[in-house]
Order: sequence, then C-alpha cells, then structure tokens
Amino acid sequence: MIDGALLIGGEARQAPNRFTAVNPASGEALTPDFSSAGVDAVAEACALAEAAFPAYAATDPEARAAFLEAIADNILAIGDDLIVRAMAESGLPRARLEGERGRTVGQLKLFAGVVRQGDFLDATIDPAQPDRAPLPRPDLRRVNVAVGPVAVFGASNFPLAFSVAGGDTASALAAGCPVVVKGHPAHPGTGELVARAIQQAVSNAGLPAGVFSYLPGETNELGGALVRDPRIQAVGFTGSRGGGLALVKIAAERDEPIPVYAEMSSINPVVLFPAALAARAEALGREFVASLTMGAGQFCTNPGLVLAVDSPDLDTFVASAAAALTDSQPATMLSPGIHASFEQGVEALASHDAVQTVARGKVGDGVNQAVGAIFETSAQAFLADRTLSHEVFGSSSVVVRCRDLAEVAQVFAGLEGQLTATLQFDATDEGHAAKLVPVIARRVGRILANGWPTGVEVAPAMVHGGPFPATSDGRTTSVGTLAIARFLRPVCFQNLAPALLPAALRDDNGWGIARRLDGKREASPR
Repeated sequence: MIDGALLIGGEARQAPNRFTAVNPASGEALTPDFSSAGVDAVAEACALAEAAFPAYAATDPEARAAFLEAIADNILAIGDDLIVRAMAESGLPRARLEGERGRTVGQLKLFAGVVRQGDFLDATIDPAQPDRAPLPRPDLRRVNVAVGPVAVFGASNFPLAFSVAGGDTASALAAGCPVVVKGHPAHPGTGELVARAIQQAVSNAGLPAGVFSYLPGETNELGGALVRDPRIQAVGFTGSRGGGLALVKIAAERDEPIPVYAEMSSINPVVLFPAALAARAEALGREFVASLTMGAGQFCTNPGLVLAVDSPDLDTFVASAAAALTDSQPATMLSPGIHASFEQGVEALASHDAVQTVARGKVGDGVNQAVGAIFETSAQAFLADRTLSHEVFGSSSVVVRCRDLAEVAQVFAGLEGQLTATLQFDATDEGHAAKLVPVIARRVGRILANGWPTGVEVAPAMVHGGPFPATSDGRTTSVGTLAIARFLRPVCFQNLAPALLPAALRDDNGWGIARRLDGKREASPR
C-alpha cells in the first residue's frame, strides 16, 4: 500500500506539507501525493531510535541475522507492484530494476551471514598474566560495538540497492544501529513500499519500534535537521558532491562532530595501453560506449575519462567509439533535475576552447533524455584546466591524448580521488602497467584489468570507495562486507567481572563466534 505517509517507528502518519513524484519518461505527476517530513518528525524519529538502541545493539547474532533475512523476504513479497512503481518513478527498465531488487535482497542476506559468523565484532581476549615480570598484565577484552543511531540518505540512481533498504541501511542494521532514512524525493512510492517491508520485519521480530523510521521529503532542511540531531551518530550518503559536502559541514559543526560517509564524485579513468590499442582498438571503442551509455550513464562508476598515448591506433578507437555512440539511442534520465545538470555539463565541455566534440548520440522525442557525448582534448589542456576533470553525471566522457606514457602517469597523478580505474592492456603492456599501478593505487579504491567499471559486485573483497572526493573518507567502502565497519567502534574492557562483559567476550562464548585468544585465532565453535 502507498498512501504517502511518514513511517515513524511503528506508526504511519500524514503530514500537512505535501509533494509529488514525477514520471521522468513523461513528465507527468504521479499519485498519490506524499508527506514531507518536518523537524518535529525528525526529532521524534531520532528519539525513538535512541530509545531502541540499547536493546537492538544487544541482540544476539542469530536474532539480528534473522531480522535482516526477514526484511529481504518482505521486499520480495511486495512482488511486481514494487517493480512497476519503481519503473514509473525512475524511468529505468524492468530488467534493470528486477536485477537491482535481487542485489538489494542479496546484500541483506550477505550481511545476515556476516552477523552470524561474528568476525565483524573482532572479539579479542588477552588473559591476565598476574605473574608477568616486571609488571603483571591485566585482563583485556576488546570488541566492536555499534556506534548508535544512523541517518541514511536514499540515492537517486539506485532506488532500491542504494536507497531505503540498500547497502547503507543493511550494513548499519547489521552493525546493531537503528536507522532513520531520509527518502529520496524522486521515488517516494518505491521508498514507502520498501520502508513498510522493513517496518513489518521490525514488528514481527519483536524489536523496539524505533529500530527503523522513514522520512520522505524534498527539502534540504529535512536532511540538515537529521544530521544535526544529537542522537544521530553517523551518516550514510550517496549523491552529489555539493550535497555530500553540505552534510559533512553540518556534521563537523555539531557540538559532537560525527562522521559522514559520503560517496560523491568520480569520473573513473580508463587507461588504454599501446599494445592493447594496436590489437583491439575497434572492439575497445564499442565496449567503451556500451559501458558509457548503460543506464543513461547514471552510474557512479561510469567511465568519464579515457587516457591514452596519441597514435593512429587511438584514432581507430575514437572512430569506433564515435560510430557506436552515433548509433546509440537516447535514454530517459532519473529526474528533470538530473537531466538539466547533465545538459549543463555537456554544454560546458562542448563550448570549451580546448575541447573537441567527437560524437553525440541520437536525439529522441521524449523528455529528460540523455543524448550521449564523447569529447577529446590534449593532456596539456586537461592539466591546465581542472574543470575538465569535473564529473558530468550521465553518458559523457572525455578522451585525453597524451604524448607518451609518462604524460599518462602525470595526468593520473594530478587527478582527484576516484572510485575506480580501469587498465586495458595486453601481455607486452604489463611492464608499463606495473609502473603505473602504484600511481593509480594512490588515487582510487578499485583497479580493474581488461574490463569496464560499470557494475559493482557485492562481495567481501569489494571496495566501493576512494580518496576524496570519490568519498568523504577513503578508508571505507559502501559496498561489500567491510561496509559494516563504518558503523562500529572498538571498546576495551579491563578486569571487568564476567557478568559485566558483553556476551561476545565472556569465557563461555555463548554466541559461538570465532575469537582471538592471547594472540591466536580460535576456531569457531559452531
């Protein structure tokens, strides 16, 4: 059921201030209209989250894992209504959204497994050594604990996998943190359906109602109030650089500053090495455009920059890419605002004196459609004007012609932090690639070989983060099991009586998790 309500703890209520969603493919307003949460709703949701925190943080691994799995099952139980609504609000095709639903459910189940295993707690026991000389050692026991209530901002480009029940929410709940979600205004109906699924899972599990709240709204004041609330202890955000930095500033100015884990901006450079170009320039051009235009280019890992040594083989690549893009169909973008920003970014590149337009995609008849664009420039021009490295969110990319591989390295060294870098190389390029990899590793969170950056595998080894401004904290990831670490902190217990210790640190190991005892890893008793 979608009725435009705020979901605060276990309740659903209407607010007097309303807004509507828009079908980006048609420009038509969708029904119903939706409540826009105000500061009073923020305060109430955060108070409920704080009240729920002690009990929820103390849940045993099995209970918490079962809760995460119940959310996944409830999302699947919504059925086709979820996909149909998401299609209407995002303009994304059915297959993409069905895949995204699978990823959303998979993330929740992945974190359920993480919780059951218990490694995220990093339970460590150094027993007392009263006879140690010259000084005895106290009994020391350390475990990771949940930080407290977390604010999550739904993303525009992934209405399921990075939104209400997406990776930030899944990892925060897995850590033992109640979550207050600020729903994205572009897809409030989708958000409400998923939020009700979570709310039902909370109720069925007998958990405190404040474990989850959902606050839709379209104002910046809503997000600011949520980050300012003193009960919020961390923030997860995926969105624009401006939006992320605004939240970072608010969080830093609090009486008690808190971390904002913001994924903000990346152009995901692709390096084409000489032998790879000589062997497969035409194929690389076609593959590049397929990655560039996927989903209208609305991926944070979209390949927005190509670096290569100027050569006839690079000419072949550019010609192949131009032909592929010229034949590409326009695609509906997620919202009128995103489309307007894309058009502005493309126009800025097209009108730049040092930039040449290589190709544009086909123009369609619909509204809010992305017409793909490829540009090229020289390394000298690129290095001289930092604006050429700014992200254009959509199917737009710049090819940079370099004089040699040393200049490729120079350009890369001058880039801001990135989520990904891709290396296209053959066997005879490996020596050159080996020299460049250390330079690249200082700038990115993930390095790919002979692939394309669009698409992020949800797996324990995945890093979806990177140095600023790819993320606000390059030590973290928003995808993969390590994402849970953002919402944990270590606490050491010294010489406490067994009854005062957290369950994970008691001698009986009632949770049955693997622990480190006196410097040695114990096998899990499960």
